[in-house]
Amino acid sequence: MDNKKVGNAGEDLACRYLIKNGYKILDRNVRYSRFCEIDIIAEIKNTTVFVEVKTRTTDKFGAPVEAITKSKYENIKKGIYFYLEEHKVKKYRIDVVAITLKPEMKIEHFRNISMQ
Repeated sequence: MDNKKVGNAGEDLACRYLIKNGYKILDRNVRYSRFCEIDIIAEIKNTTVFVEVKTRTTDKFGAPVEAITKSKYENIKKGIYFYLEEHKVKKYRIDVVAITLKPEMKIEHFRNISMQ
């Protein structure tokens, strides 16, 4: 399975996981530039949640969450600023859903992340 297919499968899994846990999916793959894409925009309890999804087939080369670098985080924030300019959002946060597919599927949800 190539990286694009793995990523798409991970985003589908993340959406199902979020819906199962009470989130409403508002949008997916919102792109603001070549470098800035928000994987999932969801809502729970009057909070807009910007979700970055990282999927790996195995953790042989590290956990999926380790792929979120400071520059990736900054690009996510830029996309959020664009989104906030277009929509009336009072309360928001950034989450990460990290998925490892093998040897056994594992989904980890990191809420309200930040990087210093």
